This record gives sequence, C-alpha cells and structure tokens, in this order.
Amino acid sequence: MKLKGKTAVVTGGARDIGREVAIKLAKEGANVVVNYYLNQEDGDTTLKLIEEAGGKAIIVQGDMTKQEDIDTLVSESKKAFGEEVHVLVNVAGGLIARKTIEEMDVDFFDVMINVNFKSVFLVTKAFKPLMKSGASIINFASQAGRDGGGPGAALYASAKGAVMTYTRGLAKEFGPQGIRVNALCPGMIATAFHDTFTKPEVRTNVANGTPLRREGKASEVADLVAYLASDESSFLTGNNIDINGGLAFS
Repeated sequence: MKLKGKTAVVTGGARDIGREVAIKLAKEGANVVVNYYLNQEDGDTTLKLIEEAGGKAIIVQGDMTKQEDIDTLVSESKKAFGEEVHVLVNVAGGLIARKTIEEMDVDFFDVMINVNFKSVFLVTKAFKPLMKSGASIINFASQAGRDGGGPGAALYASAKGAVMTYTRGLAKEFGPQGIRVNALCPGMIATAFHDTFTKPEVRTNVANGTPLRREGKASEVADLVAYLASDESSFLTGNNIDINGGLAFS
C-alpha cells in the first residue's frame, strides 16, 4: 500500500473520475475525505464502494466555490482523521454548458472561472496549513487547457489553462517546503461529462484518432493520481501531465 496511514482529500469525488480516484487512494491505504456537491446518493455510493474495498472514508457535502463550505470540509477532515493532510486532489469542476461568446454573459463567465479555477485556489489555500513536507497536491486541468477546447468550451479551456499555470507557480512556491504540486490534463475519458456534452459520433472520431484507438477509463486516471500522490513520484513537481491515449503530445 503506497499511502497507508495517510489522509487524502478529494473534491468532486463522488462520481466518475473523482469516484475512481477516491476508491483507488483508499485501496492504497489512505483515509479519504470525499467531497460531493449536490447528489448525496452519489456520495453514499462512493462511500459504500470504498468500505466494500476495505478502505476508510467520510463524505462531506459542499460547494467548493464557497468559503464556508470549504471550511466545513477542513473541519470534518480534521475531526475524522486528524490535523494533517498528505494528499489533496482538486477534481471539482465542469463545463456546465457549451456557449459561444454571443451566448455568454458576465454571470456565466464568473461561474465558469469560479467552478474550475477559483475553487482550486480556495481549497488549496484552506488545506495548505495542514500539509507538511512530503505532501502532494494534484490538480485537474484538461487537454482543453492546451488546445482551447471544443466548440463552445473556450471559457472552460481558459479556466483549465489557468489551473495549469497556477500548478507551475505553486510548485515553485511550495517546493522549498517539500510539497509537490502537479496537474493532470485528461483527454477523452469515458465519463458522464462526455455523455452530457459530447456527441457520440465526435467521441468515436476522437477515440479513433488516438494511437490506442479508444477512450480512456476513469480508473486509468485514478492510477496516475495514486502514483503522483505517493513517494514513488517524489521528484516530480510542476508538471501538467497528459493522459489522452496519445491524441496530443506535450
């Protein structure tokens, strides 16, 4: 077990990639704090799957753009597993809707930036005091942050690009304290995200355009998170790591 006895916090951890990340970290021995936003049933299911796998976890509802909800997440983490957090995984985010610039307004702009970028800032700031040398932060960016995203996803892509740059900056800031910061840039991963926002024919074309000729699995992303969370990746920081089946290279 790579993470035995450690505490990991996963925002947006109740479904899809976040759920697989939470389960994987628990299987590696971590005590996992799983944040969910709206659907308690998703949170309960994730908790059940972790416990069935022999892991320990709690679920905490909260909007990661709201300071009071983040403060609750911190306090519940401390109450359940102690004063130190060894792993923070910022998964929370989303596309919300595809819109052209003509269709957008300032409120939509604020929501997109807050959900995908401000949340990373607020959560990281809140948990940083609980992190010591050897801790690892893993942010979720996107392939869209590299290539500008698909139709109607310019703001989403921009917010994820900001996460990529922020990851580099935090790696420099936190490095002298022994805290590593990396980000993942997933491509076409088979999740509800693409079930909602991507047409089936587009998914097929993108999958066929990868050297591996398929979509990725959420569990494959979780495996990479577990590696970055562990001491096995102790000399990796400031990286934005592509996981897209070879569709696009850094």
